[in-house]
Amino acid sequence: MDTAFRKIDIDIYDEDVLQESELYEPFPQDAAQALDEAKQRQSAVRSALAKGDVPGALSIALENAPYGPNVEDAKVLTLQTILTILNSTKSTEVSSVIKALSQDSQDALMKYLYKGMAMPGWGDISGSVLLGWHEKLTEIAGVGSIVRTMTDRRRV
Repeated sequence: MDTAFRKIDIDIYDEDVLQESELYEPFPQDAAQALDEAKQRQSAVRSALAKGDVPGALSIALENAPYGPNVEDAKVLTLQTILTILNSTKSTEVSSVIKALSQDSQDALMKYLYKGMAMPGWGDISGSVLLGWHEKLTEIAGVGSIVRTMTDRRRV
């Protein structure tokens, strides 16, 4: 019996198939530019943390977050930078830091929290730190931030 017809990709003949590239605009920079920008943001975050400006450091790290399939190195560097900020922040300051962020930055932070939780063994950060930030962020930004994070196709 001939079963070769079952191996044909019929989606290439369908005009109404939704492609991944149609879901969001591609990241405007190439991989090298995104990595350079992530390194610049990392040094700016370090200087802000040295001055004790945690809200400023977090907003710098979250602005223009890299997304898309071709900028993996920049994504990893940005995640490490954000996890450093989260780990170095006192638990009593978390609420004030989150309140200082814009809604878009809060949503980006939620994406990074979920990405940090998805890491095997949660990486170099304690699970209680990520869960504590998630709890405070959900209290301040509401459940809408979780919904926006889960439905957004742009992955950080």
